[in-house]
Amino acid sequence: MRRAIRQFLDLGSGIPWAGNVHEIAQAVDPDSRVAYVDIDPVAVLESLEILEGNENATAIRADARDPRAPLDHTWVRSLLDFDQPAGVLLAVLHFVPDDDEARGAVYTLLAAVLSGSYLVISHAAQPDENVELITDVYRRQTTRQLRLGSRGEITAFFDGLELVEPGVVWSPQWLPEPEDPTHFNDNQALPMGLCGVARKP
Repeated sequence: MRRAIRQFLDLGSGIPWAGNVHEIAQAVDPDSRVAYVDIDPVAVLESLEILEGNENATAIRADARDPRAPLDHTWVRSLLDFDQPAGVLLAVLHFVPDDDEARGAVYTLLAAVLSGSYLVISHAAQPDENVELITDVYRRQTTRQLRLGSRGEITAFFDGLELVEPGVVWSPQWLPEPEDPTHFNDNQALPMGLCGVARKP
């Protein structure tokens, strides 16, 4: 993401962990701006605690199924300049069971950003086996519905965009760094996540 993108909208940011978007982006350019969005109030509260004193990052509570909410939020609008390209990060589409609703959210987000912006999607995906077991375990441990997408379904979210190589691949395969963990090398599908990055022409 070093192609002049210095502002990011991260939807489904979750509980803060090591390697947050603002840490990575501001290590490249301290003026990089990041707006985190999550539906979980605990995730938002903990994010705000971590971001205290960081004038170039914030967190708000909103539902990604209603993308106009974060796009129109006062804090987001004051931090991000939608007259400049932005990076849109989506890691929550597997929690949207309705295909039309998920596609509509992506369409709305892409319509709000300029040419030269990037869309990043991380999506729970179908491994080769044990799909029913995995989804059943998830259903019993959380109130959220989990929808495992196929590679074709996830790739379709990038229709009309310019996919960045290596395309839509298992997460450990997306341009790994030499220091990245190697315990997934023998089975890249184990993380159950496909991801991709694409540029808006």
